[in-house]
Amino acid sequence: MPDPTPGNTLDHPTFAVVKEAFASKTFRATEFRGEASLIVEPGDLHEVLAFLKNDERCNYQFLSDVFGVDYLNYPGETPGRFGVIYNLCNYDNAARFFVKVYLDPSLPTDGIEEDPALYIDSVCDLWAGAEWPEREVFDMFGIRFRNHPDLRRILTWEDYPAHPLRKDYPVKGRGERETYRVVDRTDA
Repeated sequence: MPDPTPGNTLDHPTFAVVKEAFASKTFRATEFRGEASLIVEPGDLHEVLAFLKNDERCNYQFLSDVFGVDYLNYPGETPGRFGVIYNLCNYDNAARFFVKVYLDPSLPTDGIEEDPALYIDSVCDLWAGAEWPEREVFDMFGIRFRNHPDLRRILTWEDYPAHPLRKDYPVKGRGERETYRVVDRTDA
């Protein structure tokens, strides 16, 4: 795991454990302000997260959050347009560890067309609490989770015409709100 920041040492103990367990895989790792992040390839994500949960040296039993990020027009260089980040916690030693995966779309992102490049494996089989955060990432960013038990929109209606947290989605929307009936206090 090369350190992208010269002079910085990656001293989180989980880095060494993962490197030892997956010697044949390529990872990237960063630490920023004391927070450690492991960057994995999409195909390795589920295997690495299962290891981090089940290996007694890691023991990340709690998945605190799953969230998406759109890096469109990000000032620095990123390995992909979209990121999905997993926030893991080990309550035995108060350790927190982030696992990131980057995805690049293969189709234009201004609609809801299903993009085969925006698929990763669900971790609901590892942490049942991943079900709703994965649905939110799907709804807001259009990233789909293989083997998810109930992958459908959670914050917008089923026929919503886009994924609103993508940065190429207009801030004012595309006219979805103009069809709402205005409700005031006298209607209640």
